[in-house]
Amino acid sequence: MKLSEFILLSEAEKQQAALHLGVLVAKRKLQNGILFLFRLEDYYVEMSCNTVNRRVTQYQVFTGSTLLEPYLSQISISRLLP
Repeated sequence: MKLSEFILLSEAEKQQAALHLGVLVAKRKLQNGILFLFRLEDYYVEMSCNTVNRRVTQYQVFTGSTLLEPYLSQISISRLLP
């Protein structure tokens, strides 16, 4: 699914696309929620979830690596090394 197609999806469709088409790269805990980082094709989707009501509150879609910084310490590359 292309980035432009993802942006046009409804909230429910974005959740389904991230969970079923995306690859979970990392997650981060926040005070009242969890952020999940998914990789789809050539872009990333950050899905914010409220842990109190267990609902998705926001999607942030981006390309490039600038917004990956908070996740880098959690991503293991040990499987990639010989």
